[in-house]
Amino acid sequence: MDSPPCARALGWCGFEAGDLREAWDALAVAAVEPNPFFESWSLLPALRALDPEGSVELLIVESGGRIVGLMPIRREGSYYGHRLPHLRGWVHANAFVGAPLVARGSETAFWRALLDWCDSHAGGSLFLHLMQMQLESPLQVALAAELQRQGRRGTVVLREERALLNSPLSAERYYEASLSGKKRKELRRQHNRLAEEGDLAFRRQRGGDGVERWIEDFLALEAQGWKGEAGSALACSPETAALFAETITGAARLDRLERLTLTLDSKPIAMLANLFAAPGGFSYKTTFDERYARFSPGVLLQRENLSLLEDPTVEWCDSCAASGHPMIDHFWRERRAIGCLSIAIGGPLRRLAASTIMTVETRGRRGARITHEGQTA
Repeated sequence: MDSPPCARALGWCGFEAGDLREAWDALAVAAVEPNPFFESWSLLPALRALDPEGSVELLIVESGGRIVGLMPIRREGSYYGHRLPHLRGWVHANAFVGAPLVARGSETAFWRALLDWCDSHAGGSLFLHLMQMQLESPLQVALAAELQRQGRRGTVVLREERALLNSPLSAERYYEASLSGKKRKELRRQHNRLAEEGDLAFRRQRGGDGVERWIEDFLALEAQGWKGEAGSALACSPETAALFAETITGAARLDRLERLTLTLDSKPIAMLANLFAAPGGFSYKTTFDERYARFSPGVLLQRENLSLLEDPTVEWCDSCAASGHPMIDHFWRERRAIGCLSIAIGGPLRRLAASTIMTVETRGRRGARITHEGQTA
């Protein structure tokens, strides 16, 4: 008889090559919810760049001789400025989904093994915190059911909605439905005026041809704007610049990348990168030349990006944008619910303490207990 699924946490360096890496890649293909940011080609460069000391571990759940779940995890001493030690699903600032990779059909087994591991390895941690989780999804439904079965407290401590592209309409019909006639007329005017400034051209690229130059142009374009002035541009840190370059080249190597560029006299004035993880897409990074802001080059590029609707391999695309984004929220009309979850772990007293923390945190805010239906009450 096969042993029940069990979880263990391993140092991420052990996954750089060999059987563990191969099992990880096989899991990504079979995952019930795609998350390119937790696939090996994306996560390992992030860990090399941002966790050189190896404080992050990869928690894996194994069943029947194969890996059926994987999530990066780290012990944290601070919780959003408060001295509350906890276990946290690790998500870096340039990753926009925190859902673990879980093989389809193993959702319940994954959560059960993960929670058992957290209980027995809690140490000084008061609770488990999961970030950037898709709400009302198969994974959350399975988690909610398992929490209810165990009588364990779990709470959505933050809920947001961000723009999603998911429609049966053609690109042109979607564009017409999303923007008023007045706004479309204004964009035509901006396009025509921009074309008067020089030779205006649009380029869409797949694969790796010219990707190194594209990366250099993107980093330079982003750095010359407000992000560069604020010190938050990717190029402001050698670690984030390297991570961006490795992510883009890794995706290109696997044919999981699409690059869109708007040029004026052959110089990029708006750029965008989409990552693909079947059946969806993720609008990873975008930037534009702020000197041409009066022409809305970023919006003009997003109109071209609506061609995703006509790609038979892409069912939907996550904007990866902040909730309430002033541009994309008016362009992409569908929404994806994203949230942060906290879950009680350990024995009765520890769980009581965690429950108290969750109650205080969500009092008067948009938090809610996770229900069996996977909704938030």
